[in-house]
Amino acid sequence: MAEEPAAAGGNTSGYVTVEIYDQVYHLSGQDAEHIRDLAARVDAKMRAVAAHGRTVDSLRVAVLAALNLADELTQAGGVDARLGHARAASLRGLLDEVLEEEWKTGS
Repeated sequence: MAEEPAAAGGNTSGYVTVEIYDQVYHLSGQDAEHIRDLAARVDAKMRAVAAHGRTVDSLRVAVLAALNLADELTQAGGVDARLGHARAASLRGLLDEVLEEEWKTGS
């Protein structure tokens, strides 16, 4: 994942090329290493969800990974605590149901 030259139009921060779940993305931002770290976390979470849920649909994997990451954020206190705990419990329940269903059907 290499940093690419700045694009025309005033973007002096350039672009960072990352790979997430076998897809290449060209992202812009001021901190290339931070972008790479975030992409690596998303990729790892998607692969963990895919391995556990045995689904090949990348959109479903992405949504489940997003739910997982949102739950982690909530647990870490990144969201208002009053709303966050109830929401996290709800998301965990939904995620468990979907993964259990996928495990039973093998999809």
